[in-house]
Amino acid sequence: MQDEPQPEKAPESPPETRPARPRWPMKPRRDMPLIQLLPNMMTMAALCAGVLSIRLAAGGRFAEAVALILVAAVLDGLDGRLARFLKSESPIGAELDSLADFLNFGVAPGLMLSFWAFPGRPDLGFGAALIYVVCCVLRLARFNVGNEAAAVLARQGKFQGVPSPAGAMLVLLPLYLHFLMPEWPDAPEMVVAGWLVAVGVLMISRLATPSLKSVRIPTENAALAVVGGVAAVVLLLRYPWATLTTLSLAYIAALLHAAWVQYGPRR
Repeated sequence: MQDEPQPEKAPESPPETRPARPRWPMKPRRDMPLIQLLPNMMTMAALCAGVLSIRLAAGGRFAEAVALILVAAVLDGLDGRLARFLKSESPIGAELDSLADFLNFGVAPGLMLSFWAFPGRPDLGFGAALIYVVCCVLRLARFNVGNEAAAVLARQGKFQGVPSPAGAMLVLLPLYLHFLMPEWPDAPEMVVAGWLVAVGVLMISRLATPSLKSVRIPTENAALAVVGGVAAVVLLLRYPWATLTTLSLAYIAALLHAAWVQYGPRR
């Protein structure tokens, strides 16, 4: 009896393989005008100014270091407006701006005062500067996340706490006074340390602070406002330490008024 022929086995199909999943989702490539990168370039220029200010302060060149912080503040005020004008706002631009603010208005001013005011007690200076820097990063993180109270104040044209650029201008007040009145004795180390901590606390406070965005002027006085702005720039270039001291004292007066309105006795 012959064996019956066995049916032939079908060839096994290769196992199904899926294409490797990209680590990041790929978006269609598109070209963009080079000018739309200008806001991010300004942010990077501000960051470079902050890093250079730290290097100059470490070498004892404090006047140039303060000037670079002012340059960083001007660039910080322009990059966001330019991005909105060019319609080139992006999440990465917002993150770069926040990181640059942390270095320019947190790390750089804190280290600058630490190098200048505490040559004999570096531990005290570094500790006070560290508290100021931590307060600055907390301020920026709270601003990025946002909350209802801050949103309500923003609609009123106010900030919640002192913004980081204003905090940097304010915390350098002892240095302005040193250059404005070199014949006078400098502030004691403990006073400068307390000032660093106080400004840091103001940045993370719930105080409703004034904003230039809320300032309104009549249209017929716009020319006078422009002339006043030019005069302020001229004074800053010709008499930098007196102008910075005056602006800082005026801002302190505005903060005291805001605190009185918010926390003072109710009538």
